[in-house]
Amino acid sequence: MTALRADDPVAPMLAKAVATVPAPDSVAGGLQYEPKWDGFRAIIYAAGTDVQIGSRGSKMLTRYFPEVVAQIAEQITVPCVLDGELIVRTGERGSERLDWEALSQRIHPAASRVKKLAEETPASFVAFDLLSEGSTSLLGEPLSERRARLEKLVGPLTAPLHLSQTTDDLPTAQRWLEEFEGAGLDGVVAKALTSPYTPNKRTMLKVKHHRTADVVALGYRIHKSGQGVGSILVGLYQGDELYGVGGVSAFSDARRLELIDELAPVVERDEQGDPLTGEGERNRFSSNKDTSFVRLRPERVLEVQYDQMEGMRFRHTAQFARWRPDRDARSCTYDQLDVPVAWDLNDVLL
Repeated sequence: MTALRADDPVAPMLAKAVATVPAPDSVAGGLQYEPKWDGFRAIIYAAGTDVQIGSRGSKMLTRYFPEVVAQIAEQITVPCVLDGELIVRTGERGSERLDWEALSQRIHPAASRVKKLAEETPASFVAFDLLSEGSTSLLGEPLSERRARLEKLVGPLTAPLHLSQTTDDLPTAQRWLEEFEGAGLDGVVAKALTSPYTPNKRTMLKVKHHRTADVVALGYRIHKSGQGVGSILVGLYQGDELYGVGGVSAFSDARRLELIDELAPVVERDEQGDPLTGEGERNRFSSNKDTSFVRLRPERVLEVQYDQMEGMRFRHTAQFARWRPDRDARSCTYDQLDVPVAWDLNDVLL
């Protein structure tokens, strides 16, 4: 296969959630464990001074991270395509951690703001896979081969470019899951050493500290006080259909008012400019309750924490974690969810 190109972007390989770190012998050929970085997934297309950064949804992030582009152009002399994570580090030496809020602010339309933030909160890139080197695609090669070539290419580089560490030792991976959370990392990822790179397929396994999902904002209800957003209605795609999966609430008074402004750009409006509304589902507990909501264009993605699913919906109200400006709404599908292992209730009851 020929080398990969930014004008025909490759979709990153994805991960499926599992409850615990899997044992190495659970997969033929063994597993490689890596820290799960809490940043923006990024596919780097490097060819000398021509450097492009693609997001998980193949949107170009190049203009938002000029300091990373400059370092890649300076340090990487071999044309290649790298898979990794853009991160922002904050804190004093010895207690540094990842800063999601600072990273999120880097996505800004104003060039002057981008320049200012690149100087004040510079980003780093952590590489964990090599998809193309020279004129040859490595997608069909096993992870063990891709990793060996990645170490030769990226290992000698200096900050802000980094090589993600790995281990094949299960106790070490389990320790990472516990200890790295203090540095702001998101969990542990396990990859089959014999596996080729499979774009847009969930062939990796991830263990996170919390059960989370990236969902699409569909609408919002006004708080019962009449001031601000009381809850955000969210959904997930299955094929081309977008299904409501529940709501997100428990906002402070100040946050409710902030959300009105944050969601204003995606409010659906009629020809007169007035917000369009919809009617929510009713049940025996809400037969007399106002279930109307302000409709939103399905463009904004947010990460939520949830406890469990009941059918195709969250069993309880989810909690807002953060906005995900790096995610495309159509990428928010049901297959990202952690599905519990089937269990007979008779085996639980005494």
